Amino acid sequence: MRPITMEKVETTRQEILDIITSPTLTHEQKLTNLAGKADSLLEVLDLPEGLEELLEPVEGKQCICDLFEGHAPMRPRYIVPDYEKFMKEGCKFLQLDAPKDFFEALNHLLIMYKHVPSITNYPVYVGALDKLLEPFIDEVDEATAKKFIKMFLVHVDRTVLDSFSHANLGPEETKAGRIILECEEELEQAVPNITFKYDPDVTPDAYAVRAIKTALKSAKPSFANHKMFCKELTDNYVIASCYNGLKYGGGSYTLCRLILGNIAKRAENIKDFKERVLPYVLDIQARYMDARVRFIVEESGFFENHFLAKEGLIHRDRFTAMYGMVGMAEAVNILMEKEGKNFRYGKDVEADALGVEIMEQIKAFNDSHEAPYCEATGGHYLLHAQVGIAQDQGISPGTRIPIGEEPEELIDHLKHCSLFHKYFPSGTGDIFPVEATAKKNPEFILDIIKGAFQMDLRYLSFHDKDSDVIRVTGYLVKKSELEKFKAGQRVLQNTTHLGTGAAKNGHILERKVR
Repeated sequence: MRPITMEKVETTRQEILDIITSPTLTHEQKLTNLAGKADSLLEVLDLPEGLEELLEPVEGKQCICDLFEGHAPMRPRYIVPDYEKFMKEGCKFLQLDAPKDFFEALNHLLIMYKHVPSITNYPVYVGALDKLLEPFIDEVDEATAKKFIKMFLVHVDRTVLDSFSHANLGPEETKAGRIILECEEELEQAVPNITFKYDPDVTPDAYAVRAIKTALKSAKPSFANHKMFCKELTDNYVIASCYNGLKYGGGSYTLCRLILGNIAKRAENIKDFKERVLPYVLDIQARYMDARVRFIVEESGFFENHFLAKEGLIHRDRFTAMYGMVGMAEAVNILMEKEGKNFRYGKDVEADALGVEIMEQIKAFNDSHEAPYCEATGGHYLLHAQVGIAQDQGISPGTRIPIGEEPEELIDHLKHCSLFHKYFPSGTGDIFPVEATAKKNPEFILDIIKGAFQMDLRYLSFHDKDSDVIRVTGYLVKKSELEKFKAGQRVLQNTTHLGTGAAKNGHILERKVR
């Protein structure tokens, strides 16, 4: 264990005091933030030389971001329990037998959610709710089912205080799924986030349109290209957290991200970026992730001791880790400037071609790097287009076109997305606010989804520009809650704090309306 400087100790003490005395954090949010500081005075990882400089959180210079995972991770970042096994067999640790009826099924799930850890301390995956509830749905009349499902969803929204929490629906039509969509349209809540796994060969058009109507009102569900995810991860996958494709019964040990725009600033030109600067940072991030994974598996004791692992609700060999990146647009634009060229990402063919070349280089590196304890994904990390954080300034999420520079025509925007979505099995996506008139023609949105998925787009989100619930980057917030927080009032959900920063720094309320 490396020694900690007194300067670091004093800084951490002040940060702890600031959390304790904060007027805008709730008691639960204070506890969460204090827990995040608990290991900040430890240095137990075997870190690669040169990492500290790249991690230094200096605006415009930081090249690698660890997304606040702490210095001694005690559990994987994202955990995806096998809820179907839980519903069939119960859980000895929680002293629950398998649920016998519809009401016990809802109650069992609510109990389990309190005990699923993650980076946020809330479950980032709450299950394929339609499939979990469908076996019980006909035990009660539809009005009763809807009343109790709505109560269940309200309970989740008020107790799972983070919209990185994610449910899945589809691709098959179910009675439970239809009721959930009806409830979410009426409730307009930020939690849980929802993905609809869409497959035109499986999902009836009328059911997909029902999901689109809900999305336009409540910013969920988003739509995942089910065939694409199945091809890469098999049908034993889920969408968790923002839009992360992960193995069911597994999860992700860690997620670190490259800040490509800042990396590009270190290069003299494109050649120097490709041959010297980018390979150096790629290698250091990979070895940093290796160290984090090894600590979680070999030293934290999580898989040996946690009831989810001991009862077979998760399996270590279904875990992977996510090799993330942001700021492709900024990297391309900076490198074009260094070459004396006036080409812009998302507007010019040469700039977009450079973006593809950079992605190919990142992919080639990741494909060649042997990642520890990642048997679930062939011994390699999964590439991830990270959605951004509240502190990001001048850094676009993943490979997205910067807000304010979107193409005039939607088809041109989708074509640009199609250049990059294929690289990210563990998640990427694009968001399209639409005019209120789209509510009158949800079939038009379905045609867009069908066409986009034929172009190998992976994940799409739509919402009415005037709805209260909006998608920030990969998570949801309510605009009314953003206003409360900006006015200095306390708000229930942690993600409202993040959304406020994203609105200020990332201009997420200024997206082009389609």
